Amino acid sequence: MKPVWVVDDDRSIRWVLEKTLSREGIPFKSFASASEAISLLEQGVEPPQVLMSDIRMPGQSGLELLQEVKTRFPSVPVIIMTAYSDLESAVAAFQGGAFEYLPKPFDVDQAVELIRRAIDESMHQSGAIEEEGLVPEILGQAPAMQEVFRAIGRLALSHATVLITGESGSGKELVARALHRHSPRADKPFIAINTAAIPKDLLESELFGHERGAFTGAQAQRRGRFEQAESGTLFLDEIGDMPAELQTRLLRVLSDGHFYRVGGHSPIKANVRVIAATHQNLDTRVKDGLFREDLFHRLNVIRIRLPALRERREDIPLLARHFLQKSARELGVDAKRLTEAALNYMSGLDFQGNVRQLENLCHWLTVMAPGQQVDVSDLPGELREATPASQANDWESALEGEADRMLARGIPDIHGVLSQVFERILIARALAHSGGRRIEAAQALGIGRNTITRKIAELGIDGGKEHAAE
Repeated sequence: MKPVWVVDDDRSIRWVLEKTLSREGIPFKSFASASEAISLLEQGVEPPQVLMSDIRMPGQSGLELLQEVKTRFPSVPVIIMTAYSDLESAVAAFQGGAFEYLPKPFDVDQAVELIRRAIDESMHQSGAIEEEGLVPEILGQAPAMQEVFRAIGRLALSHATVLITGESGSGKELVARALHRHSPRADKPFIAINTAAIPKDLLESELFGHERGAFTGAQAQRRGRFEQAESGTLFLDEIGDMPAELQTRLLRVLSDGHFYRVGGHSPIKANVRVIAATHQNLDTRVKDGLFREDLFHRLNVIRIRLPALRERREDIPLLARHFLQKSARELGVDAKRLTEAALNYMSGLDFQGNVRQLENLCHWLTVMAPGQQVDVSDLPGELREATPASQANDWESALEGEADRMLARGIPDIHGVLSQVFERILIARALAHSGGRRIEAAQALGIGRNTITRKIAELGIDGGKEHAAE
């Protein structure tokens, strides 16, 4: 990982952040002025992973440094610090492209959390050169994912606009990055922006840039995401939440290929491939008058639907092992191993947060699980208390999935294997319900006493009181 740069003329602030970053094992460089940092960038030194800068310093200000960094390296997250917590400074920082605004005095733990979020953001940006291994592969063996892979392959040489739909956390940005990597624009920038995460008043400037003096705090000209993505790909995430007036501006860009910076009068040509994504049903939003129909048709040239994780349960073991390996590499520890019982249990969970939730779970297990082997009892309490979908109302789908997996592996006597599993589970649960009394369990299942006794012996079921109910 590249170092975090700390720029502040206050020596005590630099000292606190240096000690904090050192304790957290995060590499860093410190500068007493913005000019020192700018000078280093002008010499061609590799940019930082994250930049933290004071806003008011002798000489060049933190906002000027922010502008310099964003012009050269638009993907580097910049955290602006200031002891002067006024609205104008905050607006200027965000309109300049700051990742976050940190007022002084700040809590050290809060600062660490913010730095780690910024590091995570920088690792998912590709405006600058990405380190080896930071771009995760898209994994999936389920038929639904194979359809996605085929779509990416067919679009390899296309410049067409693509709309990716799918639930939050299902991996829409990964698909967008894959489309970019396999396109003729692969050597150009990939710029991502979550349109739902940026305040409405700032989104226009964020997308199209602004001219100096366009509004209060616009101290310098700024390139927007369309210009940053020139000749490359612009990924507009959560497009369904875009305000109506910006939908109109985006439609104009897609229609005639030109846009204006905020406060600008000269048209700028946009040579950008747009990939949009949303977790919402845009057809419904169009009918409800919440999304422009003409913009929808402009975006919906080619649509790729990404399945929810519960629709591709057979991929859960594959993804879980991958994420455990990934977390182990990041933390410099040995990878944890999931037992078959844990994998089966996890495969039955719904994972409302989809792949992102599974990845977070694997990271939690890497840090919190006591041993190298992870069993069901090692999962977080809220997951242990959850009812797997296969036990709720989707057990038939789970059975279908298991039959498909066994057929694909060429396992012999699938009927006999699954029938034994079915009988063993039914009898074991009935015995547990009856407190081990075989006659009660047999009556509940609708079978005879001799039958249940024979099945207990044949299936190797532990338990059952022969005469307890007599």
